[in-house]
Amino acid sequence: MNYLYLIGLGIICYFIGNISGSIVLSKLIYKQDIRNFGSKNAGATNALRVYGVKFGLETFLIDFLKGFLCAYLGFKFFGSLGILVCGLLCVIGHILPVIYNFKGGKGIATSFGVLLFAQPLQILFLLILFLIVVLITKYVSLGSIIGCVSAVIYGLIYIRKDFYIGLIYILLGIISLFKHRSNINRLIHGKESKLGKN
Repeated sequence: MNYLYLIGLGIICYFIGNISGSIVLSKLIYKQDIRNFGSKNAGATNALRVYGVKFGLETFLIDFLKGFLCAYLGFKFFGSLGILVCGLLCVIGHILPVIYNFKGGKGIATSFGVLLFAQPLQILFLLILFLIVVLITKYVSLGSIIGCVSAVIYGLIYIRKDFYIGLIYILLGIISLFKHRSNINRLIHGKESKLGKN
């Protein structure tokens, strides 16, 4: 295996991750930067709250597809290791985009794209869990947090079967949990916004 090619592809995937659906669309459609509104986060949830359902779904789709694409490219050329490297760097590119001064989203939609390519059936369970939590509590962040914890637990179990796939579950879960630390604090203190409310 030529690791230089893997590194090169990983760098390409990092810049693919820089393509933020909410930032690009808010500037194209509204001539605004979504990071100046709502929670000031460049993610699908804030896009939904600021500009509505259609915009939120379009944002989610863009961020999801770039994760799926990078996981596919990684797997095509380097197997499970490629999914780990390219998928992880794509998510990091979304969270810390150099072209947007390292101010991106929290990585949930992009991580979902990576993991859906890696294991479609298993990640659908996490999606169902996320939706159940959101429908019951109206907290999108709580659904994301529980999904992240579940991903880490699954990764710890699965890592014995496929080290690289198990590891990407663990790393993406931990990264997303870290990005949700302010949400966790607001949930604890009862200050988190519910879906449908500002």
